[in-house]
Amino acid sequence: MAGGWTRDGAVQDQIDASVEDAVKQARSNIQFGASAHFCEDCGAVIPDARREAVAGVRLCIACQSVLEGQEAAVGGINRRASKDSQLR
Repeated sequence: MAGGWTRDGAVQDQIDASVEDAVKQARSNIQFGASAHFCEDCGAVIPDARREAVAGVRLCIACQSVLEGQEAAVGGINRRASKDSQLR
């Protein structure tokens, strides 16, 4: 049951779209192929244990941590069909 001016099922459609977007994002982050011996950002040697544990690794642990911190700061807000944006 939808409320206000929305049609029935609109809330579920928004939830489904958010989940689909999150799945697409997660799948795009999956690495594959041969792992690099040196970090693509800083050039540091990537340890054998990391290269064996993570398929297709391209970054050292420090650079990967920085990248993941930046990604976490960007996402998290669903702006698709939010009431706030419709009122403006």
